[in-house]
Amino acid sequence: MNQDLFLALMGFAMATTLTPGPNNMMLIASGVNFGFLRTVPHMLGITLGVVSLVVMTGLGVAGLFRAWPGSLSVLKVLSVAYMLWLAWKIARSSAPDESVSGAARPLTLLQAAAFQWVNPKAWAMALGGVAAYVPRPDAVSLTLAAAVFALVSLPSTSVWTVAGQGLRRWLSDPRRRSVFNRTMAALLVASLWPVVTMKLAP
Repeated sequence: MNQDLFLALMGFAMATTLTPGPNNMMLIASGVNFGFLRTVPHMLGITLGVVSLVVMTGLGVAGLFRAWPGSLSVLKVLSVAYMLWLAWKIARSSAPDESVSGAARPLTLLQAAAFQWVNPKAWAMALGGVAAYVPRPDAVSLTLAAAVFALVSLPSTSVWTVAGQGLRRWLSDPRRRSVFNRTMAALLVASLWPVVTMKLAP
């Protein structure tokens, strides 16, 4: 991977990780309901999951979808079902103080990593990034691509989590918190649109 491609990939990774999507909607809600520190495993899980997608895409996993088109439909069904369940959990989140001692809890590292495999935006990032900026995914280029997404992901996820934590005091009012959580849930559901329209480039 030459310098121009590397810088272009860096810009692509920053643009795709910073813009709103399922991960960022969940992070801002987690920041509100659980705070920054308790959301750190969620943030690390997103990074791990995205990096694993980039690596597997570079190793040819996209070919599975082309060879077996039904697998893409399976991915869509799993995405919709899981994201609707997460939206329901966010909509019913309790107050920040109640969440610490109650049954509610943020996503773990492994849960957040696994979520990337049914996250349409994460798939678009991995497939688009590898196809556009790693045309010949040799070991060095693929390692650099994975490193770029890892380096960009942590600051990007931190921004959204910090934004959520900053709203905790204002959202200590139950009515405001309820409206916020339901809004985040609605936005997460709205982000399902790319799942319905997701197609693979030939």
